[in-house]
Amino acid sequence: MDAPSFTLGIEEEYLLVDRETRDLADDPPQALFDACKEALSDRVSTEFLRCQIEIGTPVCETLGQARDELALLRRTIAEKASAHGLAPIAASTHPFADWTRQSHTDLARYNDIARDMQVVARRLLICGMHVHVAIEDEDLRIDLLNQLTYFLPHLLALSTSSPFWRGQPSGLKSYRLAVFNELPRTGLPETFESPANTAEPSTRWSPPARSRTPRRCGGTCALPTGSRRWKCASPTSAPRSTTPSRLPRSSVACAACSIACASTISAGVSIPAF
Repeated sequence: MDAPSFTLGIEEEYLLVDRETRDLADDPPQALFDACKEALSDRVSTEFLRCQIEIGTPVCETLGQARDELALLRRTIAEKASAHGLAPIAASTHPFADWTRQSHTDLARYNDIARDMQVVARRLLICGMHVHVAIEDEDLRIDLLNQLTYFLPHLLALSTSSPFWRGQPSGLKSYRLAVFNELPRTGLPETFESPANTAEPSTRWSPPARSRTPRRCGGTCALPTGSRRWKCASPTSAPRSTTPSRLPRSSVACAACSIACASTISAGVSIPAF
């Protein structure tokens, strides 16, 4: 078996806020997005809500390269936003903004989501970090993904990425997940026994009667760079391996849900403070 390349790509979603009031910019000027697009080309894009902007690195060979790319992308977004009296913040939720005042981006894909999901979509005032890692061998990829969620709850607890919602303490360290869980296709997917298992819903694992209540991730699980992506399926419980040498086996969850976009550690460059 060839060693995985472990190339990686990172996406981050930011909220755009007014530098004076610190409230969300519910209708940022199109000139801001145009300026970001001119500077960063396809490494920047709009998101579902108008108050959001998303960046994505190219495929990176090393962590150092990914760090440099994120630093450049964050710095550029901050500079372009500052020219309009705005700033990006990296947070899973805004601490006091009201989702009912937000509008979605007028693009066909987002219009379809807004029409189909209605209030559930309008409440998605949340951001995340998406980490894509290339593991070319399909069997190894599935094996590692099935073990990954052993670590994700720890990362989620450390992130404390969204404790507030609409100006109130939520009582949760990550209220982002509570918002995301309203979508009908979120939560932990089943354990996959083979690459083919990911493509055919009818062959997915069915939990035993004694299985525990599942942890929920609530986001987009991305297969490695250059391969297919899929949305989290309905949550189910996951079994543990009977092989003592293995880590506890669980379902695939996404780094976007667990790490979120809570800090600036990955790039080593802080989003401008107020």
